Amino acid sequence: MTRKTGFKDTISRLFIGNAVPIMFIILIAFAIPLSGFSSGYLIQEMVTRLGRDSFLVLSLLLPIMAGMGLNFGIVLGAMSGQIGIILVTNWGISGVGGLFLAMAVATPLAVLMGWIAGVVLNRAKGREMVTSLILGYFINGVYQLVVLYIMGKIIPIKNSAIVLSRGYGIRNAIDLKGMRQSLDKLIPLKIGDIPIPVATFIFIALLCLFIWWFAKTKLGHDMRAVGQDMAVAEDSGIKVERTRIIAIILSTVLACYGQIIFLQNIGTLNTYNSHDQTATFAVAALLIGGASVVRASIPNVFIGVILFHLMFVVAPVAGKELMGSAMIGEYFRVFVSYGIIAVSIVLYSWKRVKERERARRSLRGTKEL
Repeated sequence: MTRKTGFKDTISRLFIGNAVPIMFIILIAFAIPLSGFSSGYLIQEMVTRLGRDSFLVLSLLLPIMAGMGLNFGIVLGAMSGQIGIILVTNWGISGVGGLFLAMAVATPLAVLMGWIAGVVLNRAKGREMVTSLILGYFINGVYQLVVLYIMGKIIPIKNSAIVLSRGYGIRNAIDLKGMRQSLDKLIPLKIGDIPIPVATFIFIALLCLFIWWFAKTKLGHDMRAVGQDMAVAEDSGIKVERTRIIAIILSTVLACYGQIIFLQNIGTLNTYNSHDQTATFAVAALLIGGASVVRASIPNVFIGVILFHLMFVVAPVAGKELMGSAMIGEYFRVFVSYGIIAVSIVLYSWKRVKERERARRSLRGTKEL
């Protein structure tokens, strides 16, 4: 009886811990044959999207390590990166030099945004996710004010290709032809017909190494201690609020770089809405990879990006074949990106309840002995 119960608990724990990836693998297994896409095309799309999105998703890991949950505030970093790109485009600096200059210009702004977010989130302990979401909406209003009115009036913008005809404000769309795929094509490599963005993957690998190394430093151990129990960490002499602010600053700066990498791959900046879904899609991808509100790893990032974007690629065509309308697939993609966040949070709460029940059962068994 005990062996059966133990086996059931193991299966239950395995399913609850990996319910979202399992669900997506099943959906994709049905959708890929319906879509009719070749394996070569899907591999090419996944290689491109791994290079485009992985850096952004990796920026979510440090706040989770510090116990701050899913940082929807990475949108602040994305907006900082976009301002860096606008300024560099205005100065007419192109190529990979322009890309790295945009990162350098945007870094101080990203640090400031991260510090503001960290201070605000320290006032909302236990409610960091919803607070970071609302903070993103607030700073978005400030961003719109800057690019719509201040740029061209107070901040000089001389490039007529990006400024509105009235003489101030930035156009809705900016062509990044001078910067387009400058990092992706820096080290050219093709395997068959599939172009590999080697330099971008090197950049991503360096970030993975940094996160792995950082987790082993004193500050990394402090973040883990804060994430496990803030009261115990404070009693141990760790400056809890300072540590949390550093985690958010690092996350915001990394998101800034990630958005710049994303936009150089796309080749176009939609000034007023390129950042809108940055946090939602990054969080959804991480959760699909098997992460939770309190636990995430580097493998979760890459598994999540692959599964999430496979669904994004095949869903419209599969919807068209199944229902006769590609819009069904489009609606499903939007539903998935938001719904998976809600499902993951519900599953996390369910997991916590089950763990408490197991702990109580174990305690009762010990008392009986």
